[in-house]
Formats: sequence, structure tokens, C-alpha cells
Amino acid sequence: MRLAAITDEISQDFEHALDVLLEYNATGAELRGLWNTNIADLSDDQADRAKTALDSRNIRVVCLSTPFFKCDMEDDNPLAPTESGAMHLAKPRGFPEQIDILRRCIHLAHLFGTNYLRIFSFWKKQPLTPEIEDRIIKALAEPLKIAADEGIILLMENEHSCLLGTGEETASLVSKVNSPNLKIVWDPGNAFFAGEAAYPDGYDFVRTWVEHVHIKDGITKNTPEHGAQPQWCVVGKGEIDYKGQFAALNADGYNGYISLETHFRPTTGSGENGEGTPEDGSRLCLAALNKMLQE
Repeated sequence: MRLAAITDEISQDFEHALDVLLEYNATGAELRGLWNTNIADLSDDQADRAKTALDSRNIRVVCLSTPFFKCDMEDDNPLAPTESGAMHLAKPRGFPEQIDILRRCIHLAHLFGTNYLRIFSFWKKQPLTPEIEDRIIKALAEPLKIAADEGIILLMENEHSCLLGTGEETASLVSKVNSPNLKIVWDPGNAFFAGEAAYPDGYDFVRTWVEHVHIKDGITKNTPEHGAQPQWCVVGKGEIDYKGQFAALNADGYNGYISLETHFRPTTGSGENGEGTPEDGSRLCLAALNKMLQE
């Protein structure tokens, strides 16, 4: 396994984020937000600048974290795009605009030398049912044809704010589609937030289709307002069995990247008022990951 990170989890200053990655011997970068611009809205000039920064540091782009299908399902909301989860600088766009997002991100994927695009399964505004699952499968038909024509693999992320939040739900759909151009980006942290035991339960469902891995950790804490709630924490300090997860990935022959997407922010750190920053959280997690991988 090789180490990477989603760069905007460190900083929107892309060059600085890459330099931080080098400090922790990370050889891969996953692109989502650069200079306060989402990957789907990156200009040609910005893309060229990013490519120069990557090449000069010999860092490989391992995946584009696109916002594709972070929207309502077709006909569910014909009036306006909505946000029901984190957009990470992406502009809310409705279902009819999603293919344009896909084509732009495929163009950028070719430029950056990756064939992986992370995608989603629509906002979770109703329970996942067999009928809803069939609608997701139908919606994927055109994107998968485009991906096949372009030599791209779409990576469905299990995302707790979307219809496929757990490993079980994601594996069910991907197995039914059964396409070489649709695999899974496995996110144990999102499975934990969706109420699933990420390892071993969730992983046992997805292991056949895992092509990429996101890393973040969580812990359940009691809050006065809402009772027990999951919260992000330093990787290795939470309730996800990452020692077991990494051992299983190794045993299964996984030789791809594990990409840090910590979401964790320490309460104190290097911010202007002494608050923790994204970089502070990512540094703690990158150090922890290096230690775990060495062990």
C-alpha cells in the first residue's frame, strides 16, 4: 500500500499541500479543491499550474475526487439544485448538468494521468429501496458508456449523506451493475458514520470491488443536545479497526493507494486564534498512518 492524501484536507494552497505530502513520504495526491476551486470547475490555466507543481515534485495523481452525482435524482427536484451534504467548493448542479461535469473531469483525468474518478449515488432524501437502487443503476448507464469509451474507471464512494452509505449497500449495487468501469472507493469512516461496522463487516461486502481507499477515523461521543454522535478523530484513535483493515488489504493483495481524507480538526493548533487547522489535523493523521504502515 502507498500513501496519498486529498490535498485540500491539508491546504487550498496546492503547492504547499504537495510539500507537506513530501514531508511524510506520500507519493500520491488526490485532487478535489485547489486554490479554493473544486476540481470540476478548475480552469485550463489552473490545471496546467497544478500539473507543473506535481511533475516538479514527482508526485502522482491517484484519483480525481469529483462531485459527480452529488445531486438529487432525476425528477426528484426539478426546480433547483440542492445541497444535502458537504460539497467541498463544488457548485450545486442538477441532474441534467451531471454529464457535463463528468466530461470535464474526464478531460482533466487524462491531463493528470489518472483513470480514476470518484463518484456518488445521489443525496439520501429517501430510504434506499430496490426501486431506488434500480434508478441509480439506470442513471449510471450513460456515464459508464462514456467511461468505457474514455478508458476511465468510475469509483463509487460509500457516502453517508448519499443513498449508498455502507459497504453492504455499495457492494450490492456495484455487483448488480457488474461493469469493469465501475469499482469502489472504500471509505471506512463513512461506513462508520452510516452505522456500519466498517471492518470487518463493511469490508467483507466490498473487498471484491475495492480499487481505491479513503482513510478517516471516528469515535462516538455523547453530546448534550443529541446524545451519542459520531465525530472525526486522529486516524488510529477511533473505533475503526485500521490494524485489521490494513492487514486484510495486504492479505487481499491490494497494492493501491490509501488516501487520507481526515476531516479531523484538532481543537487547538496553528490557526490565527490558536484553533486547529486542516493542516494540523492532516499532519497528525499522516504521522499516525506512517507509523501504522511501518508496523
